[in-house]
Amino acid sequence: MSNPDLHHMAHGHVPGYLPGADGSDPLFTVMAVFTIVLIMGIGALYFTLHALPEKMAHTDNHMQFQLIGILSVMALFTHNNLFWVAAIVIAAFRMPDFLTPIQSIAGSLKRLEPNEIGPEEVPVPTVSEKVSSPDPAKPQAEEG
Repeated sequence: MSNPDLHHMAHGHVPGYLPGADGSDPLFTVMAVFTIVLIMGIGALYFTLHALPEKMAHTDNHMQFQLIGILSVMALFTHNNLFWVAAIVIAAFRMPDFLTPIQSIAGSLKRLEPNEIGPEEVPVPTVSEKVSSPDPAKPQAEEG
């Protein structure tokens, strides 16, 4: 029962990972495909991780969205993790809104402000208007 195609010193079973006589190499082909898929997967994970602060800021409609985007891109191109950490910290914590209350106070003060009257149109109080009654609930009696 010997195979006439095999060498007389060869075993009857040859492992599949060895290259064939025709030059095909199945192990090399599998490893080449695996390596390409692994590199593409790691690259996609890397880009997704670097875009995480920007995605967080976009979903929260963050005020500093452009700053977070710039820090993320700088971290991507410089490989400096400090930029990425700063971007994720800014995206994770919302800064308190100081501007809205100040604008509200300014708007209220603007509404309370009397109409602007020029210096020549300022009414001059009369003598009876200057004298006030001791009790503001009772009107002052007219003298004369």
